Amino acid sequence: MNLRDLPSIDLCLRAADDMVLQYGRPLTYRAFVWVLDEARQMAKTGEGIPTLEEVIVRANRWLRLWTDPRLLKVINATGVVLHTNLGRAPLSKAAIAAMAQAGGNYTNLEFDLATGKRGKRDDHIGHLLHTLTGAEESLVVNNCASAVLLTLSALAKGKQVLIPRSQLVEIGGGFRVPDVMKQSGAKLVEIGTTNKVNLNDQLEKYDEARNPADVISFVAHRSNFQIIGFTEEPTVAQMSVVAHQFGSILIYDLGSGAMLDTAKYGMQHEPTVVEALTDGADLVLFSGDKLLGGPQAGIVVGKRVLLDKLKKHPLARAVRADKTTLAGLAATLTHYLKDEAEREIPIWRSISATPDWIKARCEKICAWAGVGEVIPTLATVGGGSLPGETLPSWALAIRSEGLQASLALLRKREVPIVARVENNLLMIDPRCVEESDDEMIAQALREIYI
Repeated sequence: MNLRDLPSIDLCLRAADDMVLQYGRPLTYRAFVWVLDEARQMAKTGEGIPTLEEVIVRANRWLRLWTDPRLLKVINATGVVLHTNLGRAPLSKAAIAAMAQAGGNYTNLEFDLATGKRGKRDDHIGHLLHTLTGAEESLVVNNCASAVLLTLSALAKGKQVLIPRSQLVEIGGGFRVPDVMKQSGAKLVEIGTTNKVNLNDQLEKYDEARNPADVISFVAHRSNFQIIGFTEEPTVAQMSVVAHQFGSILIYDLGSGAMLDTAKYGMQHEPTVVEALTDGADLVLFSGDKLLGGPQAGIVVGKRVLLDKLKKHPLARAVRADKTTLAGLAATLTHYLKDEAEREIPIWRSISATPDWIKARCEKICAWAGVGEVIPTLATVGGGSLPGETLPSWALAIRSEGLQASLALLRKREVPIVARVENNLLMIDPRCVEESDDEMIAQALREIYI
């Protein structure tokens, strides 16, 4: 076994013109170095010397591994509309087009075309949010967690922040409200108990304060869990009255960012941004990629005097949104202005889809696939919105051995399909699936089961 039998890198490159053309010479060179070094180590353990053809195959495998995209389109057949692990809200066609245009061109992001001088990036969104919500001012940052951190850092550093103990929430990824308050320099003051909070709890803290204006009230909407049973909690409107009585402010972390009434779709009513402002919140914070249905963003709306402080804080630049986010968000907000959100925004199409329409699609997929049965089921909104709420739906259910193996095979498709297992059945719920993908699902099921 002679290492001299290994092909040279120069020979490999000459024999792999197509790889050089596809991946570029530097990266192809690196792949051959990697494979040949690996071959030398293997030869020392008694393994054979690879041929030129084998070296090319192995190098090509590394090149694909290095360059193939990791972030892929997947088909969400789980019945969870806002699936955090699957990227939450898919965007409308208008939002995608707006982001592509902004990303592929120079823009007037911070340039005033009328004066030829420096402009403000907030101007591209502010008029839309003002028209939709009536808020005096607004600010867009990169996500709602950033919005909370920036707001507390700018307004509450060194101050007491009152929050009901029932709202000390943790959301995905270990993001905890108490930890964010600590990071901002605010002094967390819990009021009430886990299940019982009343206005006297809030009043007492203001009465005890040396300067009540240095005490801020904070409300965190419980968007991912419920407290039921022997409970009591004041409304946002009631808490805002108390805060304003002492010359203080109330900040409302609404989270989901609903602009439409979810009760219209058979679910409990989710507080909307407009309602939060009407109830007296001085600032309302919410996400762009939850019930709003747009790109990931954190949005703050409310009093101009407060938002001016946020915009001047050094952290504001660190967490600001980029031009593509602003473009996609503007297109999404425009759908609401034009009263077309239910038709144009994918998550609202999914939420508003009728059970009969979903059942018909299940039957079509079932007929194409030649496997399974169509049964009623329940879908959820997910994404930290409307906890415990379900939507009546239908699914193609398949009973078989090795359900986890079947799930894995679906995920290994060129376009991965993510389904769920329930009651020992593989469940395909097309509520969140584009109708054009139905045949792809049927084809996958045929290949697995027939």
